[in-house]
Amino acid sequence: MTLVIGLTGSIASGKSTVAKMFKDMDIPVIDADQISRDVVQPGEPAYQEIVETFGEQVLEEGGDLDRKKLGKVVFADETKRKQLNGIVHPKVREEMIRRREQYKQQQYQAVVLDIPLLFESNLTDYVEKILVVYVDEKTQLERLMERDQSGREDAEERIRAQIPVKKKAEMADAVIDNTGTVEGSLQQLNDILHGWEIV
Repeated sequence: MTLVIGLTGSIASGKSTVAKMFKDMDIPVIDADQISRDVVQPGEPAYQEIVETFGEQVLEEGGDLDRKKLGKVVFADETKRKQLNGIVHPKVREEMIRRREQYKQQQYQAVVLDIPLLFESNLTDYVEKILVVYVDEKTQLERLMERDQSGREDAEERIRAQIPVKKKAEMADAVIDNTGTVEGSLQQLNDILHGWEIV
């Protein structure tokens, strides 16, 4: 039996760090963000729909999607964000399920679905256990501003677009507090997986 783990957190909570730990343990990770980039490549159906919906101003000169421009358009407008999600999400979900079933057939002990918006997108039924990577709000804001070289207002707006990480932690089967060291987070992950009889 393959245990399907949903890995989530909030923006700048350090989820990628934990995803890498899983990979280092040879536990496959299905990255929803990577799939969402793959499905909007030129030539893919979602790409065509995005251009038709938002116009060519969201493209780079070479014809690729300009994620920053598109982000600016949808972050500020709830309706447009929903439109974009309506195009991209179904394609991403199909691909995630396809890969998840593949790993289950290969009888891995566990497979991780790395989904930043697991709760927001109501995808909790895709997984059996939910692991939330948590940091306090002050750390989250500082890390986001540093990572994206963004101003406080911009960073706060992006954080507000998601369910607060504290609330996500309450809905999880297990939580990794990622405020401290990487070693500390790895130890927490090992303990959790041990408890779930993996590793």
